[in-house]
Amino acid sequence: MLTGKRFRLERATLSAETGDSKPTAFTVPAGAIVEVLSGPYDSVGLVQVLYEGRKLQMFADVNVRGTEILDLSASA
Repeated sequence: MLTGKRFRLERATLSAETGDSKPTAFTVPAGAIVEVLSGPYDSVGLVQVLYEGRKLQMFADVNVRGTEILDLSASA
């Protein structure tokens, strides 16, 4: 389960910003720290993440695209 884990992305990763309007493509830069809020959703293969206060959806292979952060002082 990825929920609650944080990852530092090794490469820029495409995501979709999920807000009240329709989803907007957004690239999360390499080196960014994201926190998995929920998922993965089996039927779609996506997780919801938090990045700099933004709720985004990205592919569930975030654990392959990044390195898990175990230090609680790093912020998402």
